[in-house]
Amino acid sequence: MSTQSIALRHTFDEKVYSMRLDAALSQHFTDYSRSRIQEWIKNGYVLVNNEVITSTKHKMQGYEEIEINAEIEVVGDWKPQAIQLDIVYEDDDLLVVNKPAGLVVHPGAGNQDGTLVNALLHHAPQLANLPRAGIIHRLDKETTGLLVVAKTIAAHTSLVEQLQRRAFTREYDAVANRVMVSGGTIDAPIARHPTKRTAMAVVPDGKRAITHYRIVEKFLDHTHLKLRLETGRTHQIRVHMAHLKFPLIGDPLYGGRYRKPTQITEKLAAQMSSFRRQALHASLLGLQHPTTDEYIEWRAPMPEDMTQLLIALRENKHHYQSEQG
Repeated sequence: MSTQSIALRHTFDEKVYSMRLDAALSQHFTDYSRSRIQEWIKNGYVLVNNEVITSTKHKMQGYEEIEINAEIEVVGDWKPQAIQLDIVYEDDDLLVVNKPAGLVVHPGAGNQDGTLVNALLHHAPQLANLPRAGIIHRLDKETTGLLVVAKTIAAHTSLVEQLQRRAFTREYDAVANRVMVSGGTIDAPIARHPTKRTAMAVVPDGKRAITHYRIVEKFLDHTHLKLRLETGRTHQIRVHMAHLKFPLIGDPLYGGRYRKPTQITEKLAAQMSSFRRQALHASLLGLQHPTTDEYIEWRAPMPEDMTQLLIALRENKHHYQSEQG
């Protein structure tokens, strides 16, 4: 990861009198989010009349000269790779990708290449000048579905702000173990698991996490669900469903020990044993376009493995119902 230097200058007039410094700066420098500007202020990157100000609540008097010398993290040393992308939508401001299972989003320990970032840099080299190659939110390696990527700083700022104020629409399909009675809302805080380094957990002092869910179809021992995220914590759906004692099929981290149902055909048993990932797919993504302000939604059909899993579950249910009939 490398950095890009940012140098900004502006002289305000009397209209900013009594405004907070962070509010005045974010109102003028619209390519950058307020949270980013607040971080710059706290880090001492902002000069007001040649004086370093580190309080975001500093009151403006009017006619101040502002100088900002900051750095933003950009991709830099990540390499472009010719990896096929399933691009659902693209224009000058953003692109929406349908991510397959097994594709890591960002390079990291053990995954220095072969990631979505490497593929994006090959498709659109200018993304090297954006934080995290323009990726606004992420999906777990084995979760499939829709991701949005900003192609400009202005689009990045707009999309990050929408995400922060929970303006994105994000709907998932999932298949859970056990039969749920009804839909509902899970409002349970999430943070790093106290003993498992790679896992998250519902803990009292975690960050607030809200998931809405409804039942699509019930099977003999499983449930097809639609879930909407109000917040976006790491592993949120997987953690919340496990917390309710309805872990997702195939979840290696939160699924617990698999309990084989008593009513299961050989076909379904084979399907279940071969399903090696969490049954989770980001099927719908909606947001306000950063340039046109138009609200747009995209949908991605479920991948073949989840489609076949649902078919097998449905056939299994019909088999045992017909035996009883």
